[in-house]
Amino acid sequence: MKCQHCEKPATFHITELTDGVPEELHLCEEHARIYLMQADVNEEDVPSIAGALAQHLNINEAAEQLAKLDQQACPLCGITFYEFRHVGRLGCPHDYICFEDEIDPIVSNIHSATMHVGKKPRGAAEGTDKRTDIIRLRREMEQAIQVEDYEKASQLRDQIIGIDKEQSG
Repeated sequence: MKCQHCEKPATFHITELTDGVPEELHLCEEHARIYLMQADVNEEDVPSIAGALAQHLNINEAAEQLAKLDQQACPLCGITFYEFRHVGRLGCPHDYICFEDEIDPIVSNIHSATMHVGKKPRGAAEGTDKRTDIIRLRREMEQAIQVEDYEKASQLRDQIIGIDKEQSG
């Protein structure tokens, strides 16, 4: 969807109620910043949602975080988060783990669950599930180390070693 004021992609979707009638606005980052600043100035005495958003939303910081996130790439298929956002498709099953923090809210909103228990694609490479498990376990192990839960980290390490032995043996 494009911004209502220019041809840039709309990244902010605002719905305002005017006399009980909903009005949708689709704005790019630049026009959203202008709109939110105007709403804040126009209604200095009356608190508004747009004014509150303008105060609490640091658009530059959000843009920097999104730019960093867009550079993230899957180590298996090479797709970047930027490509996913613009194409709307992931490159491989590992992407669900690689971009887990960003994709989980989207998937749970659409499907009411975040774990797929159905069939696998016919063309999926053998051992994909094992590789996915190893990546998930390594991530959990890193988190356990960060919170200094070394016992859990060693258990996860042992699980990783066991899966590696299954694959190579």
